[in-house]
Amino acid sequence: MTSTEIAPAPQRPQPRTWPDDRLTIAWLGHATVLLNLMGSWLLTDPALERRIGIGRGLAKLGPRRLVEPALRPRELPRLDALLLSHAHMDHTDIGTLRHLARDIAVVVQQGNSDLVRRFRQVQELAWGESVKIGGVRVESTEARHWGARMITDKHRGYGGYLIQKAGCTVLFAGDTAYTDVLTPLGERSRIDLAILPIGAYDPWIANHASPEQAWTMFRRLGAEYVLPVHHSTFRLSREPLSEPIERFLTAAGAESWRIVGTEVGATWGMTP
Repeated sequence: MTSTEIAPAPQRPQPRTWPDDRLTIAWLGHATVLLNLMGSWLLTDPALERRIGIGRGLAKLGPRRLVEPALRPRELPRLDALLLSHAHMDHTDIGTLRHLARDIAVVVQQGNSDLVRRFRQVQELAWGESVKIGGVRVESTEARHWGARMITDKHRGYGGYLIQKAGCTVLFAGDTAYTDVLTPLGERSRIDLAILPIGAYDPWIANHASPEQAWTMFRRLGAEYVLPVHHSTFRLSREPLSEPIERFLTAAGAESWRIVGTEVGATWGMTP
C-alpha cells in the first residue's frame, strides 16, 4: 500500500441485521459511532469523508484518513438523531453532514446550531439540559476541552451526551482531557456503555486524555463496558497510530473484557 492509499476498515458492520430489543453499536472510525438503542438509531460526530478540514471534495484541506470509514453515508440506516459534541472539524464535518437527510433530528452543544442550519430540527443544549427524541432522552454532559471551530468563535459550547432509553444508558463523552466531572453521572444511574476518547494526547494532554487517564475515568464512572474512540483514524498528534489502543488494553489488564470495539468497524451488542 502506498502512502496515498487509505487502508480498508478491518471490519464491516451489518446494521440491517441488528435487533431492536437491545443496544447494538458499531465504531465507524474516529468519534463516529452508530447506535441502535432499543430501535432508535443515533449517530455521533459523523466524519466519513476522505479528509477533515476546510473546503469541499478534492479542494478540502486537512488531515487525510488513514483507515476507510466502516460505512459510507449512503450505507447508514434511517437515523433518528445526530449527536454533535463540538465544532472541531474532526467531529463536525460539514461534508459528511451534507450527505445526511435534512429531516434527521440534530442535537448540538450550546452555540453550534449555525453549523447545522440545513437540518429542519435542531436542538441546542447547555450542560445539564436534556431533550427527548423518539423515546430517547439525551442530556448534555460536561467535558474538559474547548469548542472554537475557528480562532475567533470562542463562544461555542462543547461536551458529551448521556443517552437513555428503556432502562439502558450510554455515555458519549465527546472529546475531553482527564477530569472528574463525569464521575457523578455513574452515581446517578448505572451506565451500560461509556464511549471515551483515548488518542491525540501527545502533545495535547491538556485537552485529550491519555489511555491510562481514560481508563481511570471509565472505572470511576462505574460503567459496565467501554468503547475507546478518537484513535487509529487520522494523524492528529505525535504518538504512533497503534499506541493509544495498546496502552488502553494494557491499562485494563485483567479487565480488558470490558473493552469493546478495538478495531474500526467492530460491532458489539448487549445481551438482552
